[in-house]
Amino acid sequence: MTDRVAIIGAGFAGLCMAIRLAQAGVTSFTVYEKADDLGGVWRDNTYPGAGCDVPSHLYSYSFAPRADWSRAYPLQPELLRYLHDCADTHGIRPRIRFHTEITSAAYDETAQRWELRTADGGTCHAQVLVTAVGQLNRPKFPDYPGLGDFTGTTFHSARWNHHHDLTDEVVGVIGTGSSAVQFIPQIAPRVRTLRVFQRSPNWVMPKWDYRYGPVHRALFTTPVGRLAFRGGWFAFGDTVLYSAVRGGRLGKFIEYLCRRQLRTQIPDPALRAKLTPDFPLGCKRILISDDYYPALARDNVEVITEKITRITPHGIQTADGTEHALDTLIHGTGFTATEFLAPMTITGRDGRQLREHAWAQGAEAFLGMAVPDFPNLFLLYGPNTNLGNNSVILMIEAQVRYVLSCLATMDHDGRRELEVAPHAFESFQRHLEDALHTTVWEAGCASWYKTDTGKVTNNWPHRAARYRTLTRRPDPAHFRAT
Repeated sequence: MTDRVAIIGAGFAGLCMAIRLAQAGVTSFTVYEKADDLGGVWRDNTYPGAGCDVPSHLYSYSFAPRADWSRAYPLQPELLRYLHDCADTHGIRPRIRFHTEITSAAYDETAQRWELRTADGGTCHAQVLVTAVGQLNRPKFPDYPGLGDFTGTTFHSARWNHHHDLTDEVVGVIGTGSSAVQFIPQIAPRVRTLRVFQRSPNWVMPKWDYRYGPVHRALFTTPVGRLAFRGGWFAFGDTVLYSAVRGGRLGKFIEYLCRRQLRTQIPDPALRAKLTPDFPLGCKRILISDDYYPALARDNVEVITEKITRITPHGIQTADGTEHALDTLIHGTGFTATEFLAPMTITGRDGRQLREHAWAQGAEAFLGMAVPDFPNLFLLYGPNTNLGNNSVILMIEAQVRYVLSCLATMDHDGRRELEVAPHAFESFQRHLEDALHTTVWEAGCASWYKTDTGKVTNNWPHRAARYRTLTRRPDPAHFRAT
């Protein structure tokens, strides 16, 4: 049996694609999920304090608004419940094949369909393949000598060991990114000593998180109230925060907020110097927190900026020769964000493999979704579709709408294949590169937005509104005639 559509991944993007297919009357599709539950990053990341740094009314589907969000910035359990509710409300759960990891997909040019192979040796087929595996799904570990020699307890923040009690332990944390900024304030009061190993400081702006009260809840029961909050946060992201990633004047307001928070929450000038970034605001992801700095200012917390030279059986050795003894080592080191679709092998026309053929110099895709020589393949949350200033759910919904329009075009024209033309792909990449050169992401700092060679493969350099305009409907001139 051949499905019309195969979707890989049951996180925010995969569920959005499935729901919209069902609403469009497409009944022949299957969602393949390697885990035993849906939710993607919100299933995997259960560390203390895990939550979203985008407001709840913007980090949700436009077609599935929720009036009873508990707070301005939702925590992981609430987001996971939201995704479960959406899957159940729209009848998607029976369409998901859990415990089914797709290891490879190859395009059969004769049959004009994709053949998917599973980790257990099975095969399945679909005319159209939609990948929805995200950018932040594979934990990244630092490449330090002796990494496997540590004899204490160690784990990655995305695979938190809830069975291990940190109470009264000496705990080390490598990394000070978006995850660490959330779990460090949660564990700092419980441990005897917390040693935070910081490679470089981050810009941290106030979160101003709060619980919604009766007045908010009453407001959110009305479409006008929900749209006002959603629209207000969208406008703030596409103006003020967008200005920050372009080095614009409005972004100076965000820099002022960051510097003011650092000055007021860290009274010790020596510690404040350690926590002051030496790169432009927005070059790395701007972190949002109200309690990160107070946690670092605690008497039982040390911020160590000396370079790590190796992991020892009993702790971490730094460049000054000091060995920092630890009971537990936590890796808050992020994800292999630039290795799109890994570890799957995707093979298109003439046996061409995606990573070796099209992505040898870094991942690229037309509108972040399509690649020449890979017919009927669409990527959700693909290359250069991440946002540093707004909600990625806006991008995902735009992509899903575009894929649905492509399917409708195929039906209308009686086509079995749809493939982006090389000229459209190359023109888009030239424009993208020119736009990226005008952002602060190329200011020289290291971030998960870039490959090791410095190529920005993850972020969209324009406003979210512009992406939604570009993806409103497919242009026939952008596709090969087949």
